Amino acid sequence: MGKLLLLEPIGGIAGDMFLAAALDLGVASSELSKVLGTLGLPGWRLEVTSVEVDGIRATHVDVVVEGPQPQARDLAEILDLVGHGGLPPRARERARAIFERIGRAEAKVHGIPLEKVHFHEVGALDSIIDVCGAAAALDLLGWPRVVSAPPELGTGLVRTAHGNLPVPPPAVLEILAGKPVRLSGPPGEAVTPTGAALLAELCEIGDLPAVAPERVGYGAGTARWPDRPNVLRMTLGQDLSRAEPGAGGRGWRTGLWVIEANLDDATGQVLGRAVEAALEAGALDAWVAPATMKKGRPGFLLGALATGELRDAVARSLLAETPTLGVRAHPVERLELAREWVEVGTRYGPVRVKVAKDGGRTVGAHPEYDDCLVRAKANGVPVREVLDAAFAAFRALQD
Repeated sequence: MGKLLLLEPIGGIAGDMFLAAALDLGVASSELSKVLGTLGLPGWRLEVTSVEVDGIRATHVDVVVEGPQPQARDLAEILDLVGHGGLPPRARERARAIFERIGRAEAKVHGIPLEKVHFHEVGALDSIIDVCGAAAALDLLGWPRVVSAPPELGTGLVRTAHGNLPVPPPAVLEILAGKPVRLSGPPGEAVTPTGAALLAELCEIGDLPAVAPERVGYGAGTARWPDRPNVLRMTLGQDLSRAEPGAGGRGWRTGLWVIEANLDDATGQVLGRAVEAALEAGALDAWVAPATMKKGRPGFLLGALATGELRDAVARSLLAETPTLGVRAHPVERLELAREWVEVGTRYGPVRVKVAKDGGRTVGAHPEYDDCLVRAKANGVPVREVLDAAFAAFRALQD
């Protein structure tokens, strides 16, 4: 079983509501602000308050802008800003994908080339903080699987930089094309373009799977609806849908994809970087294997395993880092053992150990290499000594 984050857009979803729900769930405001500070954007601060919405205590977030700011930015400017910031690699990739999706939708709706799109509402500093903050929050939560109930998009009219538009706005429908939504809801814009892009890029949208709740957060919107509380509910817990009943935590995991490309014109350095990039984009695993290609040429098979929601991001990373002109993908299932983390004490410091379970029986244990490497460097010893000490400490716990 892994971690599962469920979204219920009871009143709708916007960038600030996602951020507020994550903070209410337990993401530390100080840590989030520290990560967002690496973007190098001056003149802003997060203002986090506790509010009551129809009897529900929730968190509300404002990005307070201090000083003059550009009224609009084009897509290239935003992607450059995010790309050169200090967000963690996977968060940076997701934030860029969110803005690219919004840009493609705006270009299609207005009938103009992508490079001519200028972002007004979503190009403002507060929306950049909302998008990057949502990606950073998921990174701080350890990138759980995210599933959202189909949102109601709202009704009526909304005023934008382009004038009065019907609700849902055309860009929102374009962003959510192919996703399950409901053309109903409160009298107003329940789902903003930013909120729609967060759903499309970060979530699976559909029936909510079984979860063992651990933490719940509520993010409040600014508007007040007459028929429902304008909140986004976020529930974090154990994903019960990943294990078959009676399998003791072991079950076939579905929704996975293998992404592959054959290469005969890539150096070892390029292939190594491609594997790193795939993992940074969220791949569960990545590999390179020798292959014999057409005309007897020696080559390589570059592959990666990813969830459905990250398939496109991983595929794009392979296209960006290698000379290939295309990748292929096919769905697979994986039989997984249940896993848990146990922290053990060693003379070098604490180390986490990943424990594999089959029907409640321990079948394997592996000290976390990154933890051991940090302890080895801090103590000036070979990493294998820390690995051995951690495994011995775990065995002592079992005796």
